Amino acid sequence: MSGIFGDTLTFGQEEGGGVQLVAFGDDKYARYETLDGYSVTYDADRGAYCYAETDGAGAERRFVSSGVLVSEPPPEGLPRHLREGQLYRREVFMGRVLEGIPEEERAETDPGTLLTFGPVKGLLPGFALTKGDVQGLTILVDFPDTPTDVTVEEVSALLNSPDFTANGNRCSVKEYFRTMSTGRLRFTNTVVGPFRMSRPRLAYGLARHRGKLVPEALQAAADAGVDFSRFDSLDRGIVDSICIMYAGQTEFREDLWPHNSRFAAQIGDVRSDLYTITSIGETAADLSIGTFCHESGHLLCRWPDLYDYGTVEREGDDFTSAGMGTYCAMAAGDHLGDGFLPSAVCVYLRRLVGWTRDVDISVPGVYEANQGEYDKALIYHNPQRENVEYYLIENRSRLGFDSQLTSSGLAVYHCDIKGSNEFQQGNQVRHYQCALLQADGHLDLETGLNFGDGGDLFGPTAGTAVSHSSRPASLWWDGSESGLTVSQVGPPGEVIGFRTGEQAVAGRRITGRSAPDAAIPDEDAGGLTDAITLEGMGTVRELTVTLDIKHPRIGDLRVVLLAPSGRRAVIHNRMGDNTDNLRLTLTSQPPSLLAPLVGDAVAGSWKLKIADAVAGAAGTLRSWDIAIRTGT
Repeated sequence: MSGIFGDTLTFGQEEGGGVQLVAFGDDKYARYETLDGYSVTYDADRGAYCYAETDGAGAERRFVSSGVLVSEPPPEGLPRHLREGQLYRREVFMGRVLEGIPEEERAETDPGTLLTFGPVKGLLPGFALTKGDVQGLTILVDFPDTPTDVTVEEVSALLNSPDFTANGNRCSVKEYFRTMSTGRLRFTNTVVGPFRMSRPRLAYGLARHRGKLVPEALQAAADAGVDFSRFDSLDRGIVDSICIMYAGQTEFREDLWPHNSRFAAQIGDVRSDLYTITSIGETAADLSIGTFCHESGHLLCRWPDLYDYGTVEREGDDFTSAGMGTYCAMAAGDHLGDGFLPSAVCVYLRRLVGWTRDVDISVPGVYEANQGEYDKALIYHNPQRENVEYYLIENRSRLGFDSQLTSSGLAVYHCDIKGSNEFQQGNQVRHYQCALLQADGHLDLETGLNFGDGGDLFGPTAGTAVSHSSRPASLWWDGSESGLTVSQVGPPGEVIGFRTGEQAVAGRRITGRSAPDAAIPDEDAGGLTDAITLEGMGTVRELTVTLDIKHPRIGDLRVVLLAPSGRRAVIHNRMGDNTDNLRLTLTSQPPSLLAPLVGDAVAGSWKLKIADAVAGAAGTLRSWDIAIRTGT
């Protein structure tokens, strides 16, 4: 399924033309707001979007139309950002998921496993087609009020051409899967149509016509003489892949929301099963591979989504994290470059379907991660949970399919096939299925702050980048030490070298001293910066800093210590009023101002920055000392 996380989109109405709304959710449950934050619902009687009110109270409340069009002022006293009740949202979501499960399997389906997204050893239920020649059927449809000029040949080029780059696409869908699988999966599509549907386009986006588009499209293809048995590569009596592409821009509601699901119907000698729906666009210039690849990843490989839908109450909260962000095409990476330049499928999912060979980095040594080497998995095993929980390392430099990523460098993933990217909590019970250890330690993906930033991947690191005491740390989800230590990471590029294994003796003491006797500029926010360069492997376990600053009024001073990584600790911030001379010794024992620097790599330039922003008194940095006791 394709997720929308607060995007502003244009939605059609039966009356009044298009309206801009902010959308949240997926095809199983979604909500919509006006640009100024009022919740809306589609009023079938008025044929337009109206401000939403709630009917009932508590966890079972649901939206009802106020009858006031969104083109008019909102009803007096109506609060912004209304939500339907938790139980109601969960009921809607679970019901729509069960719609995609054949009736004969529903009685045996535990709805609780739906929270885990990948209940079959990390994958979705259903038959996976991950190797060999798979011939999909793509059915083009248009509508009485929305015909299409896009041709079968143009769509076929998008899906099958060996050198497709039209509109700025990186390649065709076939080439994308061929590359991700290193030639193991050869997915081509026969394109038929377009077939005219019986209703106007907007009708298939309305709840009262939910579930009508797929059977009507299949029947239209069958009536036109399409031989569905041609698309059963393994003689299972089941069509391998059906994609329905509809005319016009993507409409994120009901049947028109891009999604993957199941529809079982006998068609001649075979029956339909899994299908996807996506849009053609208004012209051939809109044809892009991103969404098609994402939805086909669900259909063919049974890959789960690696993002979170907290707003649909799958896990009982209203918090939506970013999951894997743009670092996987099965998260938000399919939207990069407006869908023309999707990111790669992360190594975790490629490994689940057998497209990789393992390279065991549990053995200490020097390793290389090659960008675009999609058939190799650098893996650190958990002997207590073999092939359930483990770490994977991958080169995600901004090259090839990763050219649009916000960060560039070495990716370290914490994987657990029994987790879910719904679960941003990061504890033993609730945690991601595939979590990116963000190099800056900020957990922006888990907190939903963004879908990726420049600090997420590991760049050049002379010392230890990841260990049991680093931030982030390489622990198992139960909090125990994994033993994974990554150090000597090279710069982004086609090849990134790194080392695993302990690189320093725990408890080693490393010290440095500087006595510059340097003047601190008066009334200058830039101030004075002095540096001490430390050598040695390992991370900071304990830190001690000693200062000797001569100044007649220490309340004028702000003193910051910067680690080689760029992380900082403010160790004096204009306190002490008219007290003279700042002479102090700080340790990292909690509670401590130095605590943010524990876990950083030791090696590199440690900087002391002193600013005196108040005129009238000048000072001098006589000396300062730094002492570190290392972890691994």
